[in-house]
Amino acid sequence: MPEAAHPNGTDAVRESGETPSPWLSILRKCSTVTAITTVLVAFVGWLVSGLPAAGSALAAGVVVIIFFGISLGIGHLVGRRNPSATFGAFMIGYVVKVVVLGVLAFGFGTPAWLDGTWLLIGVVSAVVIWQIVELHAFSRLRLQLYNDPITTTPADEGKNR
Repeated sequence: MPEAAHPNGTDAVRESGETPSPWLSILRKCSTVTAITTVLVAFVGWLVSGLPAAGSALAAGVVVIIFFGISLGIGHLVGRRNPSATFGAFMIGYVVKVVVLGVLAFGFGTPAWLDGTWLLIGVVSAVVIWQIVELHAFSRLRLQLYNDPITTTPADEGKNR
């Protein structure tokens, strides 16, 4: 889809360059597609095994969206302030998320309504879809790895002497 149209009917082409802040757009894409998939899996679970299956699949999708969404939120917050610290922040965030998820899972136990089969189906489908969408979104990013070259003219070279 073109960015803008010129009065003479030609399409404007945006200059190339890096994507300014990719994390939130990736979060939006991944969350949307994963939520749609989760609702579809929950609907199938409801048709096949009843309400506990649908609830289990929905709960699994929500947990996956929150779990992976936190990482992209960390990337957005840290990446804007200190891009070189983003990887370290991802690692710390991941460790904290795994510990908190483990404490919650073992601390609360298994609810009576939970259907383990549909929880597993929900988790696997949500993780696979999230990862596919995230890889696709990352593959479309434009990351500037090197500074643009500075062009000099002969007049500029005389000024530096």
